[in-house]
Amino acid sequence: MKGMKGRFAGFTALLDRLSGSPAAVAGVSGTRALIGFIGFMFYASNYGERDYLFGPHGVYLWQDFIDGVQENGTFSLYALSTSGAWFELVFHLGMIAALAVTFGVGGRLVLAVHWVFLWSVYQRIPLILDGGDNLAYIVLPMLLLTNCYDRFSFSTGLVRRWADRVPGVVRAMSPALHNLGVAAVAGQICLVYVVSGLYKVQGRMWQDGTALFYVLRIPEFEWPGVSRLLYENDMLVMAGTYGATLFMVYFPLGVLVPSLRPWAALGSIGLHLSIALLMGLTSFALTMVACDLIFLSKGVEAGLRRARATGRRLGGVLRDRKMWPERDAPPVAAEHTGNTGVLTRTAEKMGSISGSTEQADHNAARTA
Repeated sequence: MKGMKGRFAGFTALLDRLSGSPAAVAGVSGTRALIGFIGFMFYASNYGERDYLFGPHGVYLWQDFIDGVQENGTFSLYALSTSGAWFELVFHLGMIAALAVTFGVGGRLVLAVHWVFLWSVYQRIPLILDGGDNLAYIVLPMLLLTNCYDRFSFSTGLVRRWADRVPGVVRAMSPALHNLGVAAVAGQICLVYVVSGLYKVQGRMWQDGTALFYVLRIPEFEWPGVSRLLYENDMLVMAGTYGATLFMVYFPLGVLVPSLRPWAALGSIGLHLSIALLMGLTSFALTMVACDLIFLSKGVEAGLRRARATGRRLGGVLRDRKMWPERDAPPVAAEHTGNTGVLTRTAEKMGSISGSTEQADHNAARTA
């Protein structure tokens, strides 16, 4: 009976801790900023060809686009009109929303707007996507539950004024909702790794350690001059194939152990940066890296504190430099600035006061 009470007390203490203070605030804020940057770079990298790729008369035929939207039962703001002006308006508003999310302007409202615009532009031409879009679709609504604007953001004051109008009961639920959103993102990343790893385990090329040999030889994913050096080395191919499979399968176990969590996250970041470089799947790789930041929240927070301390030191140095000319100024500088007459008149006044005092003392002595 005592054991049951102890376990129940421990469980309630865990619930109190999870609902009392938000976890991984710096990490989830970094996730929001990086996902916003990825969306902005998608717009910026295709800006010159935007009409060819996303316009009403682009390479992806308009009727095929409309049929795909209706068949999937989804939506896209680009499907509302064939007007070129409407296309330009939607495209540039989406670009602005992505930039606002990157810099942390507008709060959850702008984050939701960014999700709508990002979904719309991805639906317009799904042929050029690399898989990062699927993860962004899922993660962005989860971020709406979190306090992802507490770090790396510029406060306009408007969101804070709106937040003050929220009932106290709802504000009291904020830490619990935040932690729920963080847990949802972490669970989604673990699910991606486990499913991907289990699919690899079932493949013959992954079982015999030759999968990377064939992957790196695909022309669309090849890095000229570098991929060849890798797939011609049998040891690197075998180590990379088996290492990637084992890492993906056991990643959730590493996340569950607090001492291994940062190392698992760093390993994941290294894996996906290599995918970005060797295969060119930049959007997918950076989206995974953004989600990995929630496991490195303490490191992100420590780096942010060091950056602030460095900024304060630099500000102090600059302020001191502005004071140097005043410190080094000679004490007689007034004589060379046209103030000699003022100093002379002041000295004369002091002399006259002294003389009057001496005369008054002399008269008092004679009277005595």
